[in-house]
This record gives sequence, structure tokens and C-alpha cells, in this order.
Amino acid sequence: MSSTNSILKFENVNKGFGEGIHRTEVLKDINLDIEEGEFLVILGFSGTGKTTLVNLMAGLDQPSSGSVTFKGKPIKDPSPERGVIFQSYSLMPWLTVNGNVQLALDSVFPKMSKAEKEEKTAHYVKMVGLSHATNRRPAELSGGMRQRVNVARALAMDPEMLLLDEPLSALDALTRANLADEIVNIWDESKKTCVLITNDVDEAILVGDRIIALNPDGTLGSEFKVNIPRPRDRSAMNNDEAFKKLRAEVTGYLMDVGIKGKVEGSKILPDVTPIHGVPSAIAEAQKGMIEERFLDFSQLHKIYPTPKGPLTVVEDFDLKINKGEFISLIGHSGCGKSTVLTMAAGLNEISKGAIKLDGRHVEGADPERAVVFQSPNLFPWLSARENCAIGVDKVYPKASQAERQDVVEYYLERVGLADAMDRPAHSMSNGMKQRVGIARAFALSPKLLLLDEPFGMLDSLTRWELQEVLMEVWDRTKVTAICVTHDVDEAILLADRVVMMTNGPQATIGKITDVDLPRPRTRKALLEHPDYYTYRQEVLDFLEEYEHGAKPKPKAAPAKAIAAE
Repeated sequence: MSSTNSILKFENVNKGFGEGIHRTEVLKDINLDIEEGEFLVILGFSGTGKTTLVNLMAGLDQPSSGSVTFKGKPIKDPSPERGVIFQSYSLMPWLTVNGNVQLALDSVFPKMSKAEKEEKTAHYVKMVGLSHATNRRPAELSGGMRQRVNVARALAMDPEMLLLDEPLSALDALTRANLADEIVNIWDESKKTCVLITNDVDEAILVGDRIIALNPDGTLGSEFKVNIPRPRDRSAMNNDEAFKKLRAEVTGYLMDVGIKGKVEGSKILPDVTPIHGVPSAIAEAQKGMIEERFLDFSQLHKIYPTPKGPLTVVEDFDLKINKGEFISLIGHSGCGKSTVLTMAAGLNEISKGAIKLDGRHVEGADPERAVVFQSPNLFPWLSARENCAIGVDKVYPKASQAERQDVVEYYLERVGLADAMDRPAHSMSNGMKQRVGIARAFALSPKLLLLDEPFGMLDSLTRWELQEVLMEVWDRTKVTAICVTHDVDEAILLADRVVMMTNGPQATIGKITDVDLPRPRTRKALLEHPDYYTYRQEVLDFLEEYEHGAKPKPKAAPAKAIAAE
């Protein structure tokens, strides 16, 4: 796209690092025109060169070939006319909020009077909503507040252009949403040119005029115009047809270019008997298990002693799950989701009530209940194969070494690690480690699979990929599963039922939504399903009601649901 209003321009830009056979080309043949006053979003995967692109715009790096110009002049160095906000908050720990913002003014406007600096500082600190915290130091601020100081400091330099390199990715969902809205308000008020780098499709659509994908090979991909009128309301978007259409297009594009052919393994799961029954991949194995109320949470409580007396974190958690059901457990931070999960895993003592699995009380940890945590806890010096084999050797004591090896290889293939089975864990990306974690859990052939925010540490595109992997493997085994998440789309995508928890303390079930969407599921197909956004709205409405720690009364469960229990 070429324009007379172009403020920043890339022409045939390539950027690589290293020499000779060790050279890596990060950006290839980039041609890009950024218009004055526009809000451009660059959307792409981890490791696609998004930060390198920003560094070239900021003047922190130079292209290997081609040119990057700002208002017609080559960018040689960093300059206050292009303000950068990075993912990490590089604040001076000994300075207050005001002191950190004023430091930027001192360096850019050395001749400005003290009074004017103080006035400017107060203006921008107020703009990001921190007037109440002007004298606090970074250690006394939350992550979201520290990032606001970063925004105020960049704005105080009065740049013509704001470069935002994943500034919200380290924040929780609520803080992230609020800060994204604030950045749009500031952009709207100041009419600066903004470039936001993100991997969050919803964020891109909410803030951008134009979205450009950065492909995994370092080339620029498709461009998407966002023709949704401003201001854009986050919750109203869920019912906006233009939003739904664009969301499906962008998501589909990213999945097509990024998530290349999943491994379709040829292995047949061996007929091996684990300690607690036959592998779940073989239908025959399921015959001895009860079908109804396979997992039964009955009046479950978790109470912790505190100096001020007992604190009830979870109260009267009552849920009956049939064999082969997939349940998503969702709620705001601190609502006791993980507490319920760790009690089901036998890793956390039950204070009151009971959990029964296949007719027996849950007591202590057992490989029949496999857990996948946010961080996969692999032995770094062992390979994927060896990490997976540890549990398998215990669970299948009567199997031959070759049969056990088959079980391990079957699941590592299923999660797309056929070519990396012998790689040591310490040399793997977070996404690969989590694949090993998933394979290891399934290889135990558990009666119950417990997933505690398994994709929470991954960028959204890796997360989508692993959700598809999880669904594909789950579809073959139909193991009973509970997944704790705070991601609404993930909850609906994976589950037969979404169980929503009220805020803690005394958290309990506030609402249950049955997700009647066809299986096997893919994200692309679901985004186009007419009922998908209805389910999404139900969950979003519930979460909105409980936002900021609110404690509305949980609605009574419908009579039908009580009768069924």
C-alpha cells in the first residue's frame, strides 16, 4: 500500500543475523507504508521477527538491505519522535511514578522549565489513570500499573509515532483489556500514528484500522482492513456480524499459514494392560467402568486455617460428570478453580465433602489421575521419549519394553513430536515442552485427565495449535477430562459443559452451560457455527457480572439440572 500521507516506509527490507552457514534471515522483502494518524496492527507468531520489525522502526537496529525511512529520511538512530513501549517495564526502581516520567522529559527537553515539566508529567500520569500513585515506586505497583507508567513516559516525550511491542502480553486479561482501551483513547485524543505488535486477534480487531499478518517465514502476509465503527465496545463486538466475519478470516489465515500439517501417525496402540485397566484407546477397556456419575464431586469444601480463623476458599462444590465427558472450569483469578483441580488430583486435602472416581473415593495422588500443569515439569536432561517413559514404565509393569516403547511413541507422534522424540527437554521451546506434557499424561492411560491452564504460558497461536492437538488426541481416547482455564474461547472449544465459578472466598458453581457443538471440533469450523457466539455470550455475561471481585448471588440451578442429579 503506497500513500502520499506515508510517515514511515519500508522498501525491500531484509534483516538477518549471523554469518555464513550460521546466518538466519529474520525478515524478508518487507515493503510497508504506514500512514500518518493510522492505528496499524502487526499480528504474528512468536519468533516471526515482530520485535525485529519494531527495532527497525525505532532505529535500534539497521536493515541488512533495503531502506527504512521516517518522513522521507533514513532512520539511523533511536529518536524521541518515535516513542517505544516494550513488553517489559524498564523503570528506574529508585524513582517514583512522577520521577520516571520526568526523567524522559529531562532527556528530551533539557531546556524546558521545571514548572512546565511538572505540569506535563501530571498531565500524562493523569491520562493513564495513575494520579493517585504519583509518589509510589515501581516495587509498590502492580504489573498493569508499571506498564501504565511506561505508556505515560513514552507519551511525555511527545512522539509523532508510538511503537507498542506486545505491551500487554504479560498482564492478566482484565488489566490487559482496560489498558488496551486506554491506549485507543490516547490515540484518539492525540491523533498520533500507532503501531501495535500483538499475537491476540481480538485485541488487533478492537484497536486497529488495518491488520497485517507477519508470516512464519519472515515475509509480510495478508492485510485486513477493519471497517468497524469506533468506539468499539468489547462486549457488543460479540454480536457484531462484521467482527465475527473478520475474526474468522484472520484466524483462518493465521492457522493456514502457521499450523502446517499435523502428524498423522501410523502406529496402532498396543494391547497393554496398565495397573488400573486397559489403555483408554481401546474401547474394550472401558467396559468395567461405571458410565453415570463417573466422577462425583459432592458438597466439596476447602478450608484453610488462618491467624484470623478458618477461611473457606471453596464451598459446596457439587458436580456429577459422566464417563468420557470434557468439562471446562472457568472463573476470575482466585475463584478456587485450581483448588478444585488439585483436590481431584489428590494433591490437596479435602476439608469437607467427597470426590469419587469410578465409584471409589479419591485419596492421594495416583497415575489413574494424570495432571498437566501450566509448566510441564520435565526433567531437563532427559529426552521427550525418556520423560514420557517414566510414568509408562510404572503403569504397565507386565508389558514388554517394546510394548511400552510403542505406547510412548504413539502419543509423542499424536502431539506432533515424531521428529523430536530424542531431543533433550532443555533444548525445547515452551510449546514443545507442553506437547511432551500432554503426551505423557495420555500415555498413562488415565481414568481422569486434569489440565490446569495447560496453555496459559504460551502465545495465542501456539495455544491454538496445542488446543487442536489436545482435541485430536482426546477424540481418540475419550478420557474423562477437566480443564481449568480463564480463556472463554478455549473453554467452549474444548468442552461438553462449561462450569462457571463465582468469586472467592466461598467460591462455588454459579452457572453451567451445555455446549452442544459438533465433534470432532476445529477452531475454524466453530467460529463459523451459528451457535458459537451464543455460548460465548453466556460465558462473557457471567464473567462480566463477577468482574472486579463482585459477589452477586449465584443463580439457582434450573430444576431440570437438580432433578438429573
